[in-house]
Amino acid sequence: MKKVLVSDNISPKGIEILKKAGLEVDVKTGMTPEELKACIGEYSGLIIRSATKVTAEILDAAVNLRVIGRAGSGLDNVDKTAASKKGVVVMNTPGGNTVTTAEHSIAMLFSLARMIPQATASMKAGKWEKKKFMGVELFNKTLGIIGLGNIGSQVAKRAQGLEMNVIAYDPFLSEEKAKTLGIKKVSLDELFEQSDFMTIHTPMTAETKGVINKNSIKKMKDSVRIINCARGGIINEQDLYDAIKSGKVAGAALDVFEKEPPTDNPLLTLDNVISTPHLGASTEEAQENVALAVAEQIADYLVHGTIRNAVNFPSIPQEQIPRLQPYINLAEKIGEFASQIFEGGVTNITVEFQGDAAEINTAPVTISAIKGFLSPILLETVNFVNAPIIAKERGIEVKETKTKEAGDYQSMIALKIKSKDKEIFVAGTLFSKKDPRIVLIDDFKVEIVPDGVLLLIYNNDKPGVIGNIGNVLGRNNINIARMHFGRESAGGMAISVVSVDSAPSSEIMEELRKLPNILTIKQIIL
Repeated sequence: MKKVLVSDNISPKGIEILKKAGLEVDVKTGMTPEELKACIGEYSGLIIRSATKVTAEILDAAVNLRVIGRAGSGLDNVDKTAASKKGVVVMNTPGGNTVTTAEHSIAMLFSLARMIPQATASMKAGKWEKKKFMGVELFNKTLGIIGLGNIGSQVAKRAQGLEMNVIAYDPFLSEEKAKTLGIKKVSLDELFEQSDFMTIHTPMTAETKGVINKNSIKKMKDSVRIINCARGGIINEQDLYDAIKSGKVAGAALDVFEKEPPTDNPLLTLDNVISTPHLGASTEEAQENVALAVAEQIADYLVHGTIRNAVNFPSIPQEQIPRLQPYINLAEKIGEFASQIFEGGVTNITVEFQGDAAEINTAPVTISAIKGFLSPILLETVNFVNAPIIAKERGIEVKETKTKEAGDYQSMIALKIKSKDKEIFVAGTLFSKKDPRIVLIDDFKVEIVPDGVLLLIYNNDKPGVIGNIGNVLGRNNINIARMHFGRESAGGMAISVVSVDSAPSSEIMEELRKLPNILTIKQIIL
C-alpha cells in the first residue's frame, strides 16, 4: 500500500479522501527538517502547506517519493528544480483561495478608507473620537490594480460593483481583453500617477521586487492609499514608512511582509497602517477547498497515474516521457526567456516546430512553452493544466506551425511573440539530444545555456565593451560563469549574454547601463 505523509495541517476531509482511495496516511505536523529527512524515504506522496520546506537535501532522502501536493498556490517552499530532476511531480491548488483573497483585499480597501480598525480600538479604549476618524468614499475613486490575474480580476469585478474607476497594469494583458473586462489598461507609471487607491496582486519576482519604492512613490498622487495582500517584498517597507510619515501616502493596508512574522517593523508603529497576519487565504471555505483539491489530486496520481495541476510536468502517457521531456524542458526555457525580454501586451504566440521536433507529440510541448512564457509574472498560479486557459483569458491567441526544415540544426523549437506593434523571435535546440540551448534571438545567432541569472545586453559592436562589463561585475564581486555573443555585422549592433553567479543589485545594473556603447540591458532569471 502506498503511503502519504501530511506534514502540515489540512482539513480532516482531505485525509478521508486519501484513505478512501486506499492510501495509508500519516499526519506528522511540526517536524524539524532533520525529522522530515529521517522519515521521508518511506512515503510515495507528501502533502504540505507553507510551513514545510522541501529542500534539495530533503528530496535526496525521498527515495520513494513520487508526488508533492501543496494545499494552496504558493510554492516558494519547494525546490521545484530538484524535484523535477528526481522525477517528482509537484502539484498545487491555484484556484482554491482566489475568491477568499480577493474578498480580503476588498475588506482591507474598506477598512483603509474608513479607518475601521483604528476606530474600533479607540472605542474599546472608552473614547468617542468622531472627528479623528474622518474617512473617504470609494465611489468614483480610481483603483489601480497591479497584476490582473485570477485574484486581481476578482478584485476588479468587486470594485466595479462599488462604482470605482478601475485601471490595471499587467504586462500580459492585451488592450482588447482589457476592454472586454471594462478596465482601462495603463502603464505602470500611469497607474502610479492616476490611482487614489492601489492594490497589488502579482507574485514576488525579480521584476516586481521593490516595485513600490521611493522613486515610484514620488510619481503617485498625494494621499494615495496602498493595499498589499500578495507577497512581502514587493513594497520597499522603509520607503513606504518614510512616505507615510511625510504625508505623501495617506495610509496602507498590509496582509504580507518581507519578514514574517514582522518583528520590530516600523510600519506597525504608524496609526494609519492597518495590518493582518497573512490572512488572505484564511477562510474555512478556502482551507477546505484546497485540502479537498490536493487530496483528490494526490489520490488520482498515486492510484490512477493522472496528473492534475502539476507545475513541473504535463499530462502525457508514461511511454512518451523519455522522448518528450527534453523538448518540454527546452520549450519552457524558451518561453521563460522570451517573456522576460518582451515588453507590451501580447496578442499572439506562435510555437514553431522544425526538423525532428515536428515529428513529436507537440501538444504538451506547446503547453510547456506557454507555461514558460506566463510563469515569470504569474509564478505559482500557472501550471501545465491552466496555462492555455490563462492565455485565452488574457486575449492571447496561441498557434502551432510545423516544418521539416531546421536550418543548421537537426531540430529546433521557436517562439514568435506579437503585440499590436511589436514582434520578437526566440529559438532553441537540444545539444546531445537533452541539453537545452537558445540559438536565435531575432536575427542574432547565439549559443546560450538557459539557466540561472543572465544579463541580456544590446550594445554597439565596439572595442572595450566586454572589458567594461567585466570590470564593473568584478569590482562588485559578481563572478561571470559564461559569456555569449552575437552581432549583425562588424561595427554594427551586437548582443551579449552574460551568465553570472549572483544577481546584480539595481545600483550595479544602473552602473552597467551607463557604460559606453551599452544600448539596453535586462536581467533574466531562469
